[in-house]
Amino acid sequence: MTESPYGLSSRTGAKGRSAWGGGLLLGLLLTFTAFFLTPSAQADQRPQTGHSDWVTVSIDPALPERYYNRLLSLLVYRVKTLETADGLKKVLLLDRGSQADVSIELLPRSAAGAGSIYARFYAPVAAFATVPDDVALTELTARWHGSGDGPLAIAQEYKAELASLLGGEMSPSVIVTGTAGILALVEADPKTLGIVPFDRLHPRFKVLSVDGVNVLDNRLDPSLYGLAASVAATGPYAAELAVTLTPRVTNPSNREAERLSTLLMTGVTAMTRVTAAKMERYGYDYPARVISPTLAAADITHISNEVPFIEGCVVNASQDNLTMCSDTTYWAALEAVGTDIVGLSGNHVNDFGRDGARASIGWYRENGIAIYGSGLNVEEACTPLFWEHNGNRFAFIASLAFGPSFAWATDDLPGACYYYDHKEQIFETIQKIRSEVDVIAVELQYLETYNPYPTSQQVTEFRELREQGVDIVTGVQSHVPQAFEVYGPEGLHRPGAIVYGLGNLFFDQMWSWQTRTELMARHTIYRGRVISTEILTAVLEDYAQPRWATETERAGLLRTIFDAAPARAE
Repeated sequence: MTESPYGLSSRTGAKGRSAWGGGLLLGLLLTFTAFFLTPSAQADQRPQTGHSDWVTVSIDPALPERYYNRLLSLLVYRVKTLETADGLKKVLLLDRGSQADVSIELLPRSAAGAGSIYARFYAPVAAFATVPDDVALTELTARWHGSGDGPLAIAQEYKAELASLLGGEMSPSVIVTGTAGILALVEADPKTLGIVPFDRLHPRFKVLSVDGVNVLDNRLDPSLYGLAASVAATGPYAAELAVTLTPRVTNPSNREAERLSTLLMTGVTAMTRVTAAKMERYGYDYPARVISPTLAAADITHISNEVPFIEGCVVNASQDNLTMCSDTTYWAALEAVGTDIVGLSGNHVNDFGRDGARASIGWYRENGIAIYGSGLNVEEACTPLFWEHNGNRFAFIASLAFGPSFAWATDDLPGACYYYDHKEQIFETIQKIRSEVDVIAVELQYLETYNPYPTSQQVTEFRELREQGVDIVTGVQSHVPQAFEVYGPEGLHRPGAIVYGLGNLFFDQMWSWQTRTELMARHTIYRGRVISTEILTAVLEDYAQPRWATETERAGLLRTIFDAAPARAE
């Protein structure tokens, strides 16, 4: 028996085949072939997985065209044989799935196993300024069927995938629109939830976890996530067929782990005064012990360190002490949280003089720690730090937009890059590197106000940086949490976020609830684009050690910063 790769036409619709489509022509092909076979040879055409030289395959005719047509073409023209543990097998495409050894169909990703050919991940979304963080799969299923606690909005193009996950026919009450329409709906009605493909997310959406599992997790186990679908092969040799087909299809996954990066930005670190005293008493990693697993899990963990590392720094726990340093042994706390990069735009970087600044910068460099925002001269201080992870290219810039002047670097003296003297230079740098990197992140040490509401001048200047092409703007000066402002793709502007202030990370300001509360911004970057910004919330205890906020504390803190968000520019 010989193979006959006759031309099978592609389908004309998502559910039916054309009159001269794969089903009829393939049936003619099989009839034509069987005409020349003896009865015993015809019997050999039945699936005989154990010893047959053939593997029979069927494709579910209900598959959307974007999958069906490509798989049909591959199985007719390209994939003629299959390497298996039982030796080389010939591949025969059938149009009756019940008689095939291997069937290709839409399944939940958790059921696909090694047979997955295409993987599609979806995210339940609400408006960014939403307090709840999680939704149950049962609630999404209820909304799909017309009940539940509110409306559900989706796009028509992935209706089939969602049907495989949520079951049965979609209720007429489900709103069918595009991604922009989903955003408008969830921002207009806090009870509305949307479902958006992972690769179409942007920061104006808040991504909800599904039964505690978040699709943004850089350590996600796909088998545990309830809102992922697969076009998958099932049956004997399913894994072998998937391995053969997957490299030949376009866009096999809309969530490739090897193209995803998480960047975690933190607020003020100043391991001095009472924080230092606590570290001397309880251990140098004491501040990090509760929160370190989450911070260290980020692909890029950022620290904004306000004070110099001085070997032999003497602890002065007085709250009136404003000449600050950290002993080099205190790096243990930053190492515990997985610190990758350190911004040095703080106005205390020269508290121990220019010689102290030189010693601190030298210590960082001797230990291979990536720093930016300060340098041995102004050129070094204003130079971006370039970083790459999973193919995502970053540039980090840090600048001090505040006094005192002795903290500022000069042509031949160390210190921080003073923003107002070098603003145009920074803008020129942004324009120069814009085409060379994917994500530009600028942090400013700005005026401290102890208020969740950014000042009008702060709003103007932070937005000015975004207008220059910055993806992520972060205020690292504030000792209290301040507002966030998130953006989707708008005209020529890329998606991104403005974070007006994160509050403290490791600093001893226990004197008010506001100074004890802390934010961390976890940005997810996928294929060179910021697709999400998450807000992590913590509370300082014992002058030195943050803990995660309780559910009630988190809700109150989020409402405070959401209420403080400035009106959007028209």
